[in-house]
Amino acid sequence: MKNLSPVEECFFQKSQRSDPTTRVPYILVDNFPKLGFFTALRFLEWVSENPEGVISLPTGKTPEYFIKWVNHLTTNWADDSLTRLRHENGLALTHRPDFRGLQFVQIDEFFPIDPRQHNSFYHYIKEYYLKGFGLDESKAQLINSAMIPTANNLPLVEIFPDYKVDLSMRYRDCKTLPEQLQQETILLIDQWCTEYEEQIRAKDGIGFFLGGIGPDGHIAFNVRGSDHNSTTRLMETNFETQAAAAGDLGGIEISGNRLVITIGLATITHNPEATAIIIAAGEAKAPIVRDSLENTRDIRYPATVLRNLPNSRFYLTRGAAVALRDSLDEYFLKEEWTKEKITRAVIHLAGILNKYGHNLTVKDLQADHICRHIPDLDDKTVSKVMVDLISKIDRGLDLPLDQVFYHTGPHHDDIMLGYAPQAIHLVRTPRNRHHFSILTSGFTSVTNAYVISILTETGKLLAQEQIQMTDYPDFFDGGFKFKRDKDVYHYLNKIAARNILGKQRGLCHRVVRALVEIYAIDSKSELASKIKDITAYLKDCYDGEKNPPRIQRLKGMIREFEEELVWAHLGVRVRDVSHLRLGFYTGDIFTEQPDRKRDIPPILEQLRIIQPTIITLALDPEGSGPDTHYKVLQAIAEAVRELQKETDLSGLRIWGYRNVWYRFNPAETDIIVPVSINSLAVFQSMFMESYLSQKEASFPSHEYNGPFSDLAQRIWVEQHQQLQLLLGKDFWYQNEHPRLRSAHGLIYLKELAVDEFLNMARNLEKSMEGQIG
Repeated sequence: MKNLSPVEECFFQKSQRSDPTTRVPYILVDNFPKLGFFTALRFLEWVSENPEGVISLPTGKTPEYFIKWVNHLTTNWADDSLTRLRHENGLALTHRPDFRGLQFVQIDEFFPIDPRQHNSFYHYIKEYYLKGFGLDESKAQLINSAMIPTANNLPLVEIFPDYKVDLSMRYRDCKTLPEQLQQETILLIDQWCTEYEEQIRAKDGIGFFLGGIGPDGHIAFNVRGSDHNSTTRLMETNFETQAAAAGDLGGIEISGNRLVITIGLATITHNPEATAIIIAAGEAKAPIVRDSLENTRDIRYPATVLRNLPNSRFYLTRGAAVALRDSLDEYFLKEEWTKEKITRAVIHLAGILNKYGHNLTVKDLQADHICRHIPDLDDKTVSKVMVDLISKIDRGLDLPLDQVFYHTGPHHDDIMLGYAPQAIHLVRTPRNRHHFSILTSGFTSVTNAYVISILTETGKLLAQEQIQMTDYPDFFDGGFKFKRDKDVYHYLNKIAARNILGKQRGLCHRVVRALVEIYAIDSKSELASKIKDITAYLKDCYDGEKNPPRIQRLKGMIREFEEELVWAHLGVRVRDVSHLRLGFYTGDIFTEQPDRKRDIPPILEQLRIIQPTIITLALDPEGSGPDTHYKVLQAIAEAVRELQKETDLSGLRIWGYRNVWYRFNPAETDIIVPVSINSLAVFQSMFMESYLSQKEASFPSHEYNGPFSDLAQRIWVEQHQQLQLLLGKDFWYQNEHPRLRSAHGLIYLKELAVDEFLNMARNLEKSMEGQIG
């Protein structure tokens, strides 16, 4: 590969890949932290050559390890081990790069937003780049919403009530004074954007651009369909971008109505000598990475504009690159053929040709540039794959008996969205024992608006003497701790009776118990006062503001009640649902790793007591998705590792599941579970009746604007369609087994032996965290 810097050359050689066939080159690393390490070294290399250069760096979680590595390397520049590490990875600098001459240009910002809010990009940049890297703020060009001119210098909230900006006012005739003020302000913002662009071009453009890529392919906030000649502007975004921003802004209700100011695609490419780097991690990004690298210039794929820059690059984890033609060729043509690989190849061909497995011929396989390389290719190749997949389906039908299940979820609803229809079957038999354990508090998924609505209703019921348990003489002294299962039973009774008000009352009972516990309340009057105080506080918060610990705990306990409701549908007792609230889960943008002394003992103690024979867990091999999944996996692995020192675990099995964030290929699974229309209906009812804080889907996936239960069902149906194509429709609706005749969805699970699981977790841990420290 041509025109690589020494650092890039070093990492390219380590990737052991052939030259990319894409127009924009890419370089692979193993995982997310290494991606940050590589990018940090390249940044330091560039700064050493351009000490007064113009830089634009990203915000959010994407640059987490980039920021950590830049700080670690520069703060400990003289450290001998880090000096060796730099040299081993192509950075042969003797002197620490000087950041004081760099000119920082902010890429984008939500609009309107108070720059003092912790979730504004302005605040992020000042905290992590200007202060964190020691950049000169006087040389920075920032997007400060408070400094952008407005009509009559009025505050934005007075001009745009609820911060809703209607861009059609640019062109409409104004009929009222408020409309005149809005139109004038929009035009003033447009003028400000023009001047912002001119300032960048006066610097000869951006010299070093580092950015992530959104689910729709956006770079900066240049969403799918953006003009490749676009410049800095105020604009609307699309649903995918709004969904990705929902966590920052406190829900899709807010991000869906918030505009953005962003530099344009032509802004990024204005400097023909610019180093422009896009970083992407995880298999979820693989489709858009493929489309961005393998397509010609196309407004549907904003990153294709980077073909204009000879120094543009994609830095990718191997997971983010799996869909590339180069990666497919590397995997299928240059590595040893295994049964899993043959299955992948045949499934892939069936999908491309849209042909049933029994209709695939040897000629079809020989004509395919991948399948033609399958060893001993003959007319039995496809049938062998089909037999193997059917054996996995048989395992999904063969329910294990006399087992002790320890079901674990990183967040509330992860188990439900991963394999609820299978759990329904497993729980039905009294010969199995089950314990459900949610390892984090999950408070970040509960909006302030939802808590306000529940507290308002609770206050009303309290005033109407409808929460009689508060009249018991010992309630505030400790009685509130008991009969939590009664709240659950009461709620389920009201579901059966279709009594909406009764369900609301059951929820309010649990909220009262939570408030008394959290705030050590000792009377009804204090309870009523506290409800008013919390409501007033939440109403005064800005959208997306981090809550104090006690509000976080309240939100978490609401989610805990929801989880108890879910499994109580199946007769699981409240005492068999645990909430571990591991301490690494803090709600900060960069969360800490699990602490061995704090986070492992609660899991280990449960394992000792429950003595499971099957542990289920969210399995994310690359560790680049919701990082809670990876951290929980490592915490469970460490607890199992400790337990293995005490007892024989040779009979223990691990079931790995994935849900709405990740999907297994059927070739890599071991158990395939048929899902009927009946199971889907039960699943939807359980989800919508129990996860009340999630019904409105305030933090949706970018794939679907609606509750996660709908997306999970869609995934299971698509997985069934995938294998229906290979196995043929007759296999399903003419099958002797009623569960296969009734199947319209499939769930994929991966089974691991203990040592296999521990080795996988250890290797992942070393690759993820072994370098920093």
